[in-house]
Parts: sequence; C-alpha cells; structure tokens
Amino acid sequence: MRILVLGGTAFLSAEIARQAVAAGHEVTCLARGTSAQAPDGVAWVRADRALGSAVFDGLAGRRWDEVVEVSRDPVQARVALQALGADAGHWTFVSSCSVYADHSVPGAAEDSALLKPLPEDQAGTPETYSESKSAIERMTRDLVGEKAHVVRSGLIGGPGDASDRYGYWPARCAQGAERPVLVPDIAGDPTQIIDVRDLAFWVIDAAVRGLAGSFNALGDVVPFGDYLEACLRLAEDRPHVVTAPEEWLADQGVGYWSGHDSLPLWLPPGHEGFQARSNDAAREQGMVLRPWRETLRDTLADERLRGLGRDRKAGLSPGTEKRLVALMPA
Repeated sequence: MRILVLGGTAFLSAEIARQAVAAGHEVTCLARGTSAQAPDGVAWVRADRALGSAVFDGLAGRRWDEVVEVSRDPVQARVALQALGADAGHWTFVSSCSVYADHSVPGAAEDSALLKPLPEDQAGTPETYSESKSAIERMTRDLVGEKAHVVRSGLIGGPGDASDRYGYWPARCAQGAERPVLVPDIAGDPTQIIDVRDLAFWVIDAAVRGLAGSFNALGDVVPFGDYLEACLRLAEDRPHVVTAPEEWLADQGVGYWSGHDSLPLWLPPGHEGFQARSNDAAREQGMVLRPWRETLRDTLADERLRGLGRDRKAGLSPGTEKRLVALMPA
C-alpha cells in the first residue's frame, strides 16, 4: 500500500510508520519534525500544518491507499480531509475514548453518547482536547464516509511513551528500597492500557483490510493492585509500599491521572468506567493484544534507558512523596 501518515515523528504515529515500512508498504510522513526525526525508510515531507492548505499542494491529487490522521486540531483536520480525502482509498483517524460524554459506567461500548463537538472553525487547545476529537470524528465521517476507520484509543503505553503515565509505577518501584512508595488505595480499580506496538499493528492491519467504523482500541482491564504487584516484582530491590486513602490524597493536593505531583492511573470520582470500556468489537474484528506483563517489562527496560530518576511529566516528585509519607496518619 501507499500510506501517508500525517505525523510520523512522535510515539504512535512514528510506530505506525516504522511497522508499515517493515511490512513492505511505501510510507510518506508529513510532519514538522521539531522534536524528532521521521523513521528510517520513509519519505519525509517536512511541513507545518498550521500554515494551512498550502502544505498539501505537493500531495493533493496523488492516490493514497491509506491516510493516517492523529491530529487534535479540527481546523487542521478539516484542511487535510478536504485536500486529500477524495483521493484516499481508506482513512484512519486516531481519536480517543475521551470523546465519550459519560465515563462512569464500566463496560460501555461504542454506541455510548459522545461529547458535543468543538465548532469546526475553532482551533483545538489542550483544554478542549475531548471536544476537538469529537469534532474531527464527525467531520471525518461527513467527508470520507464509508472509507473512515475511527480508532478510539485509551491510554497508550509501552516503550517511548512521552506522557510518563504508564511508566511511572514500574520506574518508581525500581528505584530501590530506600524510599517508600506512596500509593493510592485503589487496588481493585481497573487500569486499561494498550501497547503502542499493538495499536500501530491494528491501525495498519485494519487499513489493509479496509475496515471501516468506530472501534474502542483498548487494552484488557487489569486491576491496579495486580499491576502494582507486577511492578514490585520487577524491582531488583523491592520497596515498602505506603497506601494512602483517596480523600486524604486529594486533600493534600495530589493530582489525578497526570501532571506535576500526580499519581498516574488514579482517577477522580465519576470515572469508574474510564479505564474499563469494552474492547469486544475491536477484538472480534481481529485486534490482537500482547500479554500486559510483556508491555510492563518492556516499559521498565525503556525507563531504565531513559533514566529512572529523570524529571517526569506525570507522578510525584521525590520531595513531595517524602513529605506526604511523613504526613500520613498513623
């Protein structure tokens, strides 16, 4: 296939490009490349999509068997659809399960209600991420119709994850027994992570088969307690765990999910289904997932290479964790 990846230098889009090249496809990546290079073996069109339709002048009119879009900006997404959609054989949009209006119900499927889309002439921002993805889903269906495969991903993990969420816990547990690990009291709560390599394979395989429709591309549910125990078992020097009540952590200003001084994979009330959605439809269509412990093992290996004690985008800083452990009620 002749594949155009709108992106191709960061985490998922780069993995899609790598796997597509390895499978023998002809791959072109359109990306700025400000933070990373495109993978070996691709044709790289260096361009900034913020400049509008002119970036597609050299690509419009070419026949693409597959276009992969990962944008979170409705304005840029519409420009690409208008420039390339008519000549694309198949169109994949990597959306997010954040488009759903209700995150409280475990087991919810693709027929759940979506958030109201962001107006299509409004540029997306980090604060409007969910509404932006909802808007791009709608315009993708409107403009390419039956050629569209909408991939609603949840949290993506595995080697190379720049969000620092899934890798926080194995990296933290691997730092040794000198410092206790502060953990939220959520052992029975679900986690649901898909390995970036499995998600990339699903995108490419679905494109080869011409699969259309909207699918939750998610990992299987793993209780947080099982995930944490697996992290501890991978540690060479198992640390002591201090379990803190959720309400107490919130009172201390610890953040949910991600960001500075947060506890990744911990979710606020009302999100009981956020990491427990159904992936049955994608499974039935051939999505294959590797064992989650393999993803965890490979994530830790990647964390060791990048530095266990590095500054992170998600998780508690050592100073904050030490302070909170000292404050824990007896």
